[in-house]
Amino acid sequence: MRKPSRGLIRRYRDVQSFATRRIALPRYPGSQRSRQHRAGDQGSRRVLTRLAGRWELILVDDGSTDDTSEVTRRAMGEDASRLRLIRHASKRGYGVTVADGLRAADTDYVAFMDGDGQFDPADLGRLAAVIGGADLVAGWRERRADPGYRLLIAGVFNFLVRWLYGVRVRDLDCGLKLMRRRVLDVAMPLRARSALLNTELFFKSQRSGLRVQQVPVPHYPRVAGVRSGARLVPILRAIRDLVWLRITLARRWRPPPTARAVAESS
Repeated sequence: MRKPSRGLIRRYRDVQSFATRRIALPRYPGSQRSRQHRAGDQGSRRVLTRLAGRWELILVDDGSTDDTSEVTRRAMGEDASRLRLIRHASKRGYGVTVADGLRAADTDYVAFMDGDGQFDPADLGRLAAVIGGADLVAGWRERRADPGYRLLIAGVFNFLVRWLYGVRVRDLDCGLKLMRRRVLDVAMPLRARSALLNTELFFKSQRSGLRVQQVPVPHYPRVAGVRSGARLVPILRAIRDLVWLRITLARRWRPPPTARAVAESS
């Protein structure tokens, strides 16, 4: 497991007002557990202990057929009581799964991270270091460990999001985010049923006057799960969902009149 650098540990000391609060980390695992996943669970445990006085790890098991839940519980060791499991009887997809984890969290701060090995849990420290001046902090992948065709598709998708939603961020779909409770307060109910959940969070946060920042994080090759985004049917489905969500938000969502960021006293 990658260890946080001394620089990261020093930055942990700069977020004392954050560390005294409660934090939840919903995780969306890949379809098969592996040694890297077990190390990720243990890494999440270590970094959450450093960052927060009270914390919990929420694992959303999206219809897996392996021993995801039991492996994770064993990896938690003496902190197993801090693990909350949410199980889907059948596969429901990324957006629904992450949204279920976010809804389950009742802490002051909520982070989420994909569980397929693309991110190091220690890098939550990079996000925590700037949360004092933001409401939503998202990573942006310094060097994306994705094939070229996926980068091309992502570029087209990001252009469409800027055009339809007015959301302009460096990395729209990075699966590593940290937010204050107020972000979820203004974002609920979450309506996206796919990776558009990230777009919805950015859109609602910006329209509500909340502060959004992005920080660079390393990105690693995926170690489990199957990519489907390069096939024609998923691409057409993503475009359909992009338009559907924008129309739905225009009709059914308005920013709360009192939703304004207030600097947290430390």
